[in-house]
Amino acid sequence: MSGFDLVFAAFGLLLGLAISEVLGGFSRALKLKRGARAVRIGWLTPLLGLFVLLDLTSFWLTAYEARAQMDANYLTLTAVLALVGVYYLAATLIFPDEPEEWPDFDHWYDRHKRLVIGGVLCANIGSIIGQIALEIYRPSTGPALSADADYWMGLALLGLFGALIALLFVRHRWINGALLVALIAILLVGSVYMDQQP
Repeated sequence: MSGFDLVFAAFGLLLGLAISEVLGGFSRALKLKRGARAVRIGWLTPLLGLFVLLDLTSFWLTAYEARAQMDANYLTLTAVLALVGVYYLAATLIFPDEPEEWPDFDHWYDRHKRLVIGGVLCANIGSIIGQIALEIYRPSTGPALSADADYWMGLALLGLFGALIALLFVRHRWINGALLVALIAILLVGSVYMDQQP
C-alpha cells in the first residue's frame, strides 16, 4: 500500500459517509413524500443536497489529482480529517433527521443553510489552501493548465465563492434557489470543461 493509498482510504471513507448522509436525506424525503402525511419538500433543500453532492465529487477528484504530491503522515491525515469532517458535518444538516416533524422543508433550509453553506465554504477554502501548500512543498510534475484554462478556472472559483458568500446573507427564497442553480451549473460546466483539458 502506497502512502497515497493510506491517505485516500481515510479520505474516501469520510467522503463516502458524507455522500451517504445526503443520499439518505433524499431517500427519507422521498419516502415521506409518498407517505400518508402531507409534507412540502420544495426546491431549496433538494437543490442544496445536489450542490453538496456535486461539490463533494469535485473535492474527491481534486484529491485524486494531487495524489503524487501527498505524503502519508500525521499532518496530511489530520488535514484530510479536518476538511472532510467539515463536509460531513455540513452534509448531516441538509435534510432533517426526523423529516415528519418538518411539514415544510423550506423552513428547515432557512434555519440550517448558513451552517451548511458556511461549512462548504470553509472546506473549499481549506482545499485551496491545501493545494497551494502542496504545490509549494512538492510542485506537481504533470502538464500545467493553459492560460485559457487558468482564466476560466479562476472565473469559476470567483463565481463559486461569490455565490456561496451571497447565500450566507440572502433571505429571499427565490434568490436562494437561483444561487443554488448557479452553483450547480458552475460545477457541472466546470467539470465538463476541465475534462476536455489535456
